Amino acid sequence: MSKKRILVIEDNPEVRENLVEILELSNYEVDSAADGREGVEKALTNPPDLILCDVMMPNLDGFGVLHILSKKPQTADIPFIFLTAKTERSDIRKGMTLGADDYITKPFDDVELLNAIETRLQKAERLKKSFDKTAKGLQAFIDEARGYEALKALSRDREVKEFRRKEIIYHEGDYPRYLYFLESGKVKLFKTNEDGKELIFRVIKPGEFFGFLALIKDDNYPQSAAAIELSRVRLIPRDDFLKLLHANKDVSARLVKMLADNVAEKEEQLLQLAYNSIRRRVADALLDLDTQVREQGGDTIVILREDLANIVGTAKESVIRTLTEFKNDGYIKIVDGGGIIVLNRQKLASMPF
Repeated sequence: MSKKRILVIEDNPEVRENLVEILELSNYEVDSAADGREGVEKALTNPPDLILCDVMMPNLDGFGVLHILSKKPQTADIPFIFLTAKTERSDIRKGMTLGADDYITKPFDDVELLNAIETRLQKAERLKKSFDKTAKGLQAFIDEARGYEALKALSRDREVKEFRRKEIIYHEGDYPRYLYFLESGKVKLFKTNEDGKELIFRVIKPGEFFGFLALIKDDNYPQSAAAIELSRVRLIPRDDFLKLLHANKDVSARLVKMLADNVAEKEEQLLQLAYNSIRRRVADALLDLDTQVREQGGDTIVILREDLANIVGTAKESVIRTLTEFKNDGYIKIVDGGGIIVLNRQKLASMPF
């Protein structure tokens, strides 16, 4: 098992060296920074497993460090402990409001410090392990946060609803009432233009949330959602989700990452639509769908040609023609019922732009 890495941000050389020595003797890998700006740079360049940070520092104080790192997807969920001589209740409250996990005052007891670090690392590890892409993982993640009174309602009586193929889950323009968690099946997020043409922005896989952006913005859904195949969806009430979001730093941090991933995914999709050939776009769509199918233990992609065309951003006839070419080239196999089996991922991945 690899050592956990801790970043110490402390402007006092003696205190910093003492902390590094204590942590290294406790079998941690340690990096250090002499002020807040250096600490932010090191955290963003090589994110640690935990950050130990002084409050009063030149250039950028500890509150500023936490404020910056809590907004960055790569550092937002790193456990953060303040270590400081300041003991005013208002300072402690400010640190906790910004999202600090703990607040230890100087002079500190070595055992107290090490226990706080171990506790925060263990909790972070449990959350990483428990939040797998299953309904059981969702329950385990919520259970981890059950100490928060406001979250108890979230772990009870969540409705599970089945949607048939092509059935609408919500329409573009609807006001959001739920956070959705896909337990099984596939769901498409799409927009329809004035001529009735669809563009699929994303295919949701089991274990993923959707519909949360509209909840956060308190705005209508910017696109529609519909089942591609028979799908089981958990409906988490809006108010319960917002309590979870505002009361639990770990949930907020993971949501930041989800939003960042969505933005990057949309940018990449727009670039592909602008510059890639139809053959390349169909190949990329098949590779992505094939990965999803194999993650669920299958080997056959089941999707309507119309839906595939909407993912690719072209006419259904163009997709059908391209699939026929891929079949003739030996890249894919088309089985009874229209299912697609990818035979040569390497050839599809190396398709010219």
